[in-house]
Amino acid sequence: MASSFTHFFLLSLVFLMISFFQLSSHQQLCHKDEYLALMQFKDSFVIERQASTCPKVNLWKSQGVDCCSWEGIWCDQNTSHVIGLDLSRSCLFGFINSSSNLFHLGHLQYLNLALNDFNFSKIPSAVGNLSRLTYLNLSSSFFFGQIPHEISKLSNLAKLDLSFNLDYSNQGLLELKELDLNNLALNLTKLEWLDLSFVRINSPTPKDLANMSSLTNLHFGQCGLLGKFPTNIFQLPKLQVLDLDNNWELRGSFPELDSHKQLSVLDVRNTTFSGELPISIGMLSSLEHFDVSSCSFSGLVPPSMGNLTKLQVLILANNSFKGEKVPLFPNLTQLIQIDLSLNQFTFNEVPSPLASLTHLMRISLYGNQITGHFPSWITNLINLRYLSLGLNMLNGSLPSLISRLKNLERFYVSYNNLSGIVEFDTFLELKSLKVLGLAFNNFSLVIKTPTNRTIPKFKVLGLSSYNLREFPNFLRNQSELNLLGLASNNIQGQIPSWILNLSASLWILDLSHNNFTSFEESCFVFSSSRLLYLDLSFNFLKGSLPIPPLSILFYLVSGNMFSGEIPSQFCNMTSLQVLDLSHNNLSGMMLQCFGNLSSMLVLNLEGNNLHGSIPETWETANKLKAIKMGQNNLQGRLPRSLGNCKMLEFLDLGRNKIKDTFPSWLGALSELRILILHSNKFYGTISMKVPETDFLFPKLRIIDLSNNGFVGTLPIDFFARWNAITDLDGKNATYLDAYNHHFMVNLIIIPYQFPYSMTITNKGEKMEYAKILEVFSAMDLSSNKFEGEILEIVGNLKGLQLLNLSNNILVGPIPTTLGFLANLEALDLSQNKLTGRIPTQLTRLNFLEVFNVSHNHLIGPIPRGQQFDTFQNSSFDGNLGLCEMPISRKCNYYNPEVLPPPSSTFEGNEDFGLLVEFSRKLVLLGYACGFLIGVVIGNIVFTRKREWFMKTFRIR
Repeated sequence: MASSFTHFFLLSLVFLMISFFQLSSHQQLCHKDEYLALMQFKDSFVIERQASTCPKVNLWKSQGVDCCSWEGIWCDQNTSHVIGLDLSRSCLFGFINSSSNLFHLGHLQYLNLALNDFNFSKIPSAVGNLSRLTYLNLSSSFFFGQIPHEISKLSNLAKLDLSFNLDYSNQGLLELKELDLNNLALNLTKLEWLDLSFVRINSPTPKDLANMSSLTNLHFGQCGLLGKFPTNIFQLPKLQVLDLDNNWELRGSFPELDSHKQLSVLDVRNTTFSGELPISIGMLSSLEHFDVSSCSFSGLVPPSMGNLTKLQVLILANNSFKGEKVPLFPNLTQLIQIDLSLNQFTFNEVPSPLASLTHLMRISLYGNQITGHFPSWITNLINLRYLSLGLNMLNGSLPSLISRLKNLERFYVSYNNLSGIVEFDTFLELKSLKVLGLAFNNFSLVIKTPTNRTIPKFKVLGLSSYNLREFPNFLRNQSELNLLGLASNNIQGQIPSWILNLSASLWILDLSHNNFTSFEESCFVFSSSRLLYLDLSFNFLKGSLPIPPLSILFYLVSGNMFSGEIPSQFCNMTSLQVLDLSHNNLSGMMLQCFGNLSSMLVLNLEGNNLHGSIPETWETANKLKAIKMGQNNLQGRLPRSLGNCKMLEFLDLGRNKIKDTFPSWLGALSELRILILHSNKFYGTISMKVPETDFLFPKLRIIDLSNNGFVGTLPIDFFARWNAITDLDGKNATYLDAYNHHFMVNLIIIPYQFPYSMTITNKGEKMEYAKILEVFSAMDLSSNKFEGEILEIVGNLKGLQLLNLSNNILVGPIPTTLGFLANLEALDLSQNKLTGRIPTQLTRLNFLEVFNVSHNHLIGPIPRGQQFDTFQNSSFDGNLGLCEMPISRKCNYYNPEVLPPPSSTFEGNEDFGLLVEFSRKLVLLGYACGFLIGVVIGNIVFTRKREWFMKTFRIR
């Protein structure tokens, strides 16, 4: 039995050996050392998911001992050495370093480890041992740190992809410093594809890249490239893809592009590329994708772009392109996406040639100056998924057949002049619709929504300015909303508690400008929320402030009746950028932490009942651009740590009880444009000596120190060095603001601004400026105790539009140099002790609307001509020596004190001045001689001819 078994075993063994050798003669197994290296490499990682979703390495054992047959591996047919390894999307998790068995595969030519998780490992320097590599892809795999210099030794590389190694906040993890971009360009001369997207380079682009003549694809997205991009890179002969997006400090322009027949993708969005598009761009006959959005391009779109017949994506958004038409659409029959938003196009209609582009899936003309009716032909573009025509001047009504657009996902027409009745149910027929923006038009909205009707789950819903009187009931089930806009309606009563249920998905909630009075829940806390933007402004809400989530960026509750103290929870909101609690009834003291919130741009506490001192805790790292604390009861001194707010542009502390000397140390704030300190208890002289710096309010354009206790003479050193008040071109002036951006929510652009506003005495009245032009300049030093004369140097402030020196103790004449203030609109010198005449040079001020010199000691005739013919009597009251129009008192020209001054026509003519003086003396001499002769002759006549005199003049 045993011998027969032995015999059978030997026969079986022989058979197996014969079978093995027969198999070997047909297919050679992979090398054992490579087999072991691969298995050890696999075993060094955790496979994060099940074999069904990550089949490659999980199935290796079940696929036999021949690693050449494993999925993701291929071998040389002659030598059986492993030459290719594709482990992308293999769910590998763990660390990798230079001791890894992977680097024993010395014959590798292709290595792809993309889309795994190497847990913030550094790229091993041993990668340089794989000298035969022609393809290396380590993208999207959580590699971290410096890119090793050894990569530059891989001189056979044709493709290198290190892109999209990001942390959980989408910040790049890799750096290119020890190995710089120039070394790569010099050593990797065979490269055809280079992708360093999100690698932190932070250096200029080397010109040597232009010598890499094999390059077809060049990707440098969000790398921190600096300086000017070399134009000779555009001349690379085989270049097909050039992607430079999101390098905000990268400058450049397009050269002539007539030799680039192969270029199919050109993307420079979010850079500072500028200039005009060259006519030769129409020569890029292979171009399919062209994106120059958010750059600084200008001018007309060249008609030659109509020759780009393969173009599928055209994005020109957020530039300064202009024109009344864009004559390139009819030939672009392959166009899928067109985005001309946020430019200066002045079309008199939505371009009708778009109607023939039946492949269009996305149209965005948002934020231009397009007029005309809403186009009915839009309903024929049945492939359309995205339509944004908001922020234009369109009129008319929406077409009734809008429901034909069955594929429509986003429909945004907010901020137009559209009208007519809109049946909300029409949009419920669009089952794919996720974004609906109808706000700020003149629609009459009808919402019926039967309870049994299936309603799409919206992502964005804009229903502002519809005169709604209650919350639409269907909203309570909209659990996927990212943006809900119900501003400027007439919704009354309580804010319902089910809003909190929506907050799990809401990013933006705008309920401003309604008639809400309270919350349904007494403690309204967005605890489990992703909310970024909350606007409850201008309602009638009472009680304590609602507590926003820690994620909040914008918290706006201005113009309500909230009371109590500011909750300390705000100190934990480290992402907060705009906090507007103004014009409520809040009390207590300011939170000490406000100066420590490093992300905050705007702090507005104006118009409350806050008391105590301003905190001393303003840190150097803060980004504050605007601080408004006026109209409170704040006391004490100004904290010197405010000088740490290096980005501050606007500071308003007016109408408090602050007691301090003039804060000349604020002159070191190089960005400060507006300083308002009126109606406090400031005292002392104004000194402008800032020893720490050479700067002195270099950008200040508005200063209001009125209603304080300042004394002494007007500050000559301030006037002498106030360089910001110069002539500015107001033709293209914009408004000053701390925040002027556009949110992107589900590919829809949502505008948001925080413009600077102020209240200042202008033209004799307290005026509120809801917006302030950047060219506006004003100085108000009224209602103090300044003395001495008005300085002639004030005439150097040629950009000044408002000057108020009233209610002080100023003496002496009005300087003639004020006639040089050509932009002056309001001049108030009333309630002083000024003497002398009103200079005729002031008649040159063609923009002067308000002029007040009342209650001084001025004399002489009031000048005539230009604006002076429009001023009322009240402008000159209380000056007993003034005469002529518009007051009723006539000038006595026999009184030398009221003789008219020389005409400005002869200003500077000494001969004429002497002639006038000589004539005046002759007149006086004539008066004296005539009087003497008259008395003598009269006495003779009266004595000798008394009877004749009595009879002639009938004197008895």
